[in-house]
Amino acid sequence: MRFKRRTVAGAAAATALAAAGALLLPHAQAAESGSSGTKAEVMEEVWRTDFDGEAGSLPSDQDWIIDTGHNYPGGPANWGTGEIQEYTKDPANLSLDGEGHLKITALKNGENWTSGRIETKRTDFEAPEGGKLRIAAKLKLPDVSGEEALGYWPAFWTLGDAYRGNYQNWPGVGEFDIMENVNGQKATHGVLHCGVNPGGPCNETQGIGAERPCDTCQSEFHEYALELDRSGGTEELRWYVDGQQFHSVKESDMDADTWAKATHHGHFILLNLAMGGAFPDGVAGQKTPTAATKPGASLLVDSVSVERTGGASK
Repeated sequence: MRFKRRTVAGAAAATALAAAGALLLPHAQAAESGSSGTKAEVMEEVWRTDFDGEAGSLPSDQDWIIDTGHNYPGGPANWGTGEIQEYTKDPANLSLDGEGHLKITALKNGENWTSGRIETKRTDFEAPEGGKLRIAAKLKLPDVSGEEALGYWPAFWTLGDAYRGNYQNWPGVGEFDIMENVNGQKATHGVLHCGVNPGGPCNETQGIGAERPCDTCQSEFHEYALELDRSGGTEELRWYVDGQQFHSVKESDMDADTWAKATHHGHFILLNLAMGGAFPDGVAGQKTPTAATKPGASLLVDSVSVERTGGASK
């Protein structure tokens, strides 16, 4: 979700829901593939967090780094996006809820907003050559709407491993925005960032994105997932909500070097609730948050998982 200006990424590209039958998630499919009759390979779960623990406690420091302040040391101000909140370790902003969820809450003290942001310690989540990677989370978005939602920007996303400690190599290292939502929209966004800024094959700073309607994303948990598939002749990134694909970007959509620099390496996972910045401002057509924005809404995270096929397990 990062860096410089962001406008609505791409045209709406929601895939129609299946007319009948149970939804089959990509990692659990055993359907026949084409006329060959071959079965889809079952993915192996290689990492998972369920956020079990005592209410008010912080997420495990064995798995997560808690980001604080307005930027990385030496990194771009306001996390590169213009977002205005300060990230903290205060349990009021970031803590387990005691019911198996991580709760990230945006609060306001006077004119100052605070919130929470975490990222995985591991940076080696990648699709091996000839294999697949699937990153998924079950999320309930901040339950706020209308003018009270202006500026809210929850996100579930990744950055290329080389970004950690560098902070100047975006977007070439790749960014996979698995779920973004702004201003309480009844929709979510999936975006790939790559190449150079501005412009390039990913049209930065906008990225290659799509929007999916979601009427219940603020009231119910949904699973948001991304697959990087390197198992076929043409590699592909695919975005899903509850197992239904709504966006894809293929290796053939850009030059081979740009694709490889964005995808052929490890990534780390991030979860955060930003306030204000380029994306919500661009959608709202004004600076956000506003005086009408209501503090206290939360992003709830039930679980985060990583699965893969092919290559050696990590």
